[in-house]
Amino acid sequence: MSISAKDVKILRDRTGAGMMDCKKALMDTGGNLEEAIDLMRASGAAKAAKRAGKVAGEGTIGTYLHFDNRVASMVELNCETDFVANTDDFKGLARDIALHIASQAPVGISDQDIPSDLVEREKKVYEEQVKEEGKPDHIADKIVEGKLRKFFEENTLLAQPFVKNPDQTIEELITEVAAKTGEKIEIARFVRMKVGEDD
Repeated sequence: MSISAKDVKILRDRTGAGMMDCKKALMDTGGNLEEAIDLMRASGAAKAAKRAGKVAGEGTIGTYLHFDNRVASMVELNCETDFVANTDDFKGLARDIALHIASQAPVGISDQDIPSDLVEREKKVYEEQVKEEGKPDHIADKIVEGKLRKFFEENTLLAQPFVKNPDQTIEELITEVAAKTGEKIEIARFVRMKVGEDD
């Protein structure tokens, strides 16, 4: 089957991958563009997972200041080389994550970063809610577990749906850019400030 240069270009524009990778993905999927995109995302995610053990010692600081000058955020985003740190994709990712932080106010990067006293407090509230509803114990535990899972999804940066594309989490966004760059990318730390609010 012959793959047209036009299709390869469309796929390249949509994924940011190399020409040969795009052509191979189109060949493997019989020229189906959407399937080729899915295939490339899956293989990119697999490549990114393989790099998880690498050291991400380079990077950039992404910042965002809201137009009303009342909310600001800063994020340290790391990668493996200064070459990738200076690419538009990487800098754009840092800016997007900073904007997301300002908008969504996550509590921590992942669930390990959520203070245990806050988790315990939430759990007690959920247990009381379930008790008030009169649910049997074996169901109550599952309901509390589900509510806690939702709490983590809503309050951890990596699990939150990306504010500019709610169909994708921040973790999936990072994986996508990591697949394009071929390097491990991770969030080291972030800070969010809002006028009148304590940290």
